[in-house]
Amino acid sequence: MAEKKIIIFIPTYNAAETLPLVIDRIPGRLKKRVKEILIIDNASPDNTYMTAVNYKADRKMHNMQVIRNEKNLGYGGSQKKAYQYAIDKGYDIIVMLHGDAQYAPEKIPLILKPLETGEADMVFGSRMRGDPLGGGMPVWRYFGNRIITVAENFVLGLNLSEFHSGFRAFSCKALQNIPFTRCANDYHFDTDILIQFRLADMRIAEEPIPTHYGRESKSPTVIQTVKYTVNIFFSLIEYLLHKSGIKRVEKFDF
Repeated sequence: MAEKKIIIFIPTYNAAETLPLVIDRIPGRLKKRVKEILIIDNASPDNTYMTAVNYKADRKMHNMQVIRNEKNLGYGGSQKKAYQYAIDKGYDIIVMLHGDAQYAPEKIPLILKPLETGEADMVFGSRMRGDPLGGGMPVWRYFGNRIITVAENFVLGLNLSEFHSGFRAFSCKALQNIPFTRCANDYHFDTDILIQFRLADMRIAEEPIPTHYGRESKSPTVIQTVKYTVNIFFSLIEYLLHKSGIKRVEKFDF
């Protein structure tokens, strides 16, 4: 079996402090094996972009590409840009690893395995299969995550332990077969694209990962979380309306 061409995508926003550590923690053998590490700075007001540029120069990381969005495209907007980039360059797998050190780079090989063996089209790193509260996840966020996950599993007919992890990997071939550019530009892009994978009957897997919530973590604020939750339920309602034929929803019509 030919070795898969892998790209690691690191979305960043105000991550100047944590980004070098995140890249350092990517396992050395994997860092040499991946074809490219793509860093997209989402118009950060801090020094994230130059931190990435200087890291690349200092470490002579020839397989690193650093891009700065001229304006903030949203969390989903940066993902769209990265996934299209991976498709255009002919990669087989893209892994998304946040630049704020909330997710463990050491677990990338675990996330990759189901994709490399052809067992899945999309893989989540699930904090809920570990010890999220022990890792510092706020209690309100933990219970909110659990409640929303139950609702999403019920509506979509899935049995996942978590829908809201930002540690994900995709088959680029699978991405080519869904209209991910129609998904939201905000945080609920993650819900929209999962619904698209479900509609396309693609295989979704999950692997346990540790939880880390530290001072440097860039999680959504309470207000952003409320907005995110409302948008998730809107997406689920749109899915039900579309699936039942009551209303055509463009992002789910393919």
